[in-house]
Amino acid sequence: MEASTWWWILAGMAVVAELLTGTIYLLMICLGLAAGAVSAHLGLGMPLQIVVAAVVGVLCVLVARRIRRVRSSGLPASADPAMNLDIGETVTVNQWEADGTARVAYRGAQWTAVLRAGSMPAPGQYRVVELQGNRLVVDKA
Repeated sequence: MEASTWWWILAGMAVVAELLTGTIYLLMICLGLAAGAVSAHLGLGMPLQIVVAAVVGVLCVLVARRIRRVRSSGLPASADPAMNLDIGETVTVNQWEADGTARVAYRGAQWTAVLRAGSMPAPGQYRVVELQGNRLVVDKA
């Protein structure tokens, strides 16, 4: 078998491994392996094929990490609107309890709402700013 065939087989195995693990980084390694296959098709020697595959794979991983770092919001998942679609929704609080909680109707069910630190309890409209387990952390809308 030709060297390019082995590179393509390795690239396919990396794709299968990525599908089993769900990480983007194996796809970046797969791009490096594909670059090794292309370099084999171009007639480069085995040492150059390995260098091309390694350089392309490492560069792709570094670019993916950089993009991932730039795109992350820095918020915990419980307060990140990209991760939790409840963030930013409004609820109506009719009455606050003495312990600082309230029962609110939200999405067809009764939820426990708690105030964000520093907010004053008063009946009215509130915006969901975070979820802590099954509690809605709310702030005045």
